[in-house]
Amino acid sequence: MIPFIAMFVSLLLFRALGFAGWEYTNDWVISLRFAVAVMFLITASAHWGKRRADLIAMVPPGIPYAAFVVSVTGVLEIAGAILILIPATTAFASSGLALMLLAMFPANVYAAKHRLPLDGKPATPIGPRTLMQIVFLAAVIMAGWLPPQG
Repeated sequence: MIPFIAMFVSLLLFRALGFAGWEYTNDWVISLRFAVAVMFLITASAHWGKRRADLIAMVPPGIPYAAFVVSVTGVLEIAGAILILIPATTAFASSGLALMLLAMFPANVYAAKHRLPLDGKPATPIGPRTLMQIVFLAAVIMAGWLPPQG
């Protein structure tokens, strides 16, 4: 839930900065790109540190090298967060992040099905988690493929 809230609040904050005079973010699409970047940087931070073991446990048993997979996806989230902000790589980053969201969704299903905790809190039930995933996917696609309006 924290990444969802962070993305939403960041979107409003960057848009407010645009209204306040920062011309670059005086555009919903640019503000959305920043919000998506913030969300992925927050989710990437969980890949190392105290929540790492919980993320490793979320990887379905059929996927080998769970710890390595968690590390790689964290690095890809950081790369995507940076690349979505660079106009020349925005569409590429958006496509990669969208594919990664789809590829990682089975881990969320597994966590919900097996009631695996994340940071001591119960896994988000599959219904709300699916809705959040759809919002994340839509945000990533819009951020990468809609042209700036400014």
